[in-house]
Amino acid sequence: MKQKKVSVLQILIYIFLCAMVVIYLAPLLWVFSVSFKTNAEIFTNPFGLPQSVFFDNYMFAWVAGRLGTAMVNSLIVCVVTLLLSMFLGSTVSFAIGRMKWKLSGFVMIYFMMGMMIPVHCVLIPLFTRFAKIGLSNNLWGLILPYLTFSLPTTIFIMTGFFKSLPNELLESACIDGCSIYQIFGRICLPLSKTGLFVTGLMTFVANWNELLLAMAFISDDNRKTLPVSLSRFVGQYNTNYSQMFAAIIIAIVPTVIVYCTFSNQIVDGLTTGAVKG
Repeated sequence: MKQKKVSVLQILIYIFLCAMVVIYLAPLLWVFSVSFKTNAEIFTNPFGLPQSVFFDNYMFAWVAGRLGTAMVNSLIVCVVTLLLSMFLGSTVSFAIGRMKWKLSGFVMIYFMMGMMIPVHCVLIPLFTRFAKIGLSNNLWGLILPYLTFSLPTTIFIMTGFFKSLPNELLESACIDGCSIYQIFGRICLPLSKTGLFVTGLMTFVANWNELLLAMAFISDDNRKTLPVSLSRFVGQYNTNYSQMFAAIIIAIVPTVIVYCTFSNQIVDGLTTGAVKG
């Protein structure tokens, strides 16, 4: 049997990838290790393993930080935003990618312009407007801007998926008597489920970790989301780092599980929607 030769370039690529894995995983592992230490142990031995596993940090973070209520609020906001983004984004993408009309290109450019607008530019106008119409301290005051900033990316990716579908398939559906709604719901949408999966994950994770809008629009403790609740552990004169790191681990566990479980689908979906044909 012939042995496959490994080139110097491949060895360098492997070394580079291993280094990147260490760079990305080391901070996460360090935070996980520190979350089991006491404050005194963090300052005396910050990079060593904990001398004893201190689970009280997690108990205190969950109770004092009210992470249970915050997690429920984050789930409500993220799930509602996700469903609305997938529905509106897929319908707009189908209209742009598969239907022929004069303003389709202009509409696509209009939505893509939303990707270039930073959230800081609209923070003050949104805050004043929401205060006047009663959306401050309301979860809908987060859902609406989250939906607005999620739609451009969803439309951009889903349009690529719809354009990649063969014309012959849609022509056959028209010959069989399918309406435009049946073509969308029974043919195009099931074939583009990978795109929905990818955009859904991106939308969920981005909104789960969003802090700026949630901190500006929500001041009621019963309606704060998970990232805002983490600020409870940072005081003006004192910060309990061990309990704060425990709360951070609790907050990132859902996103880490999602990415580890569905990482292959994310890569496949992005590469499939990136090209046409």
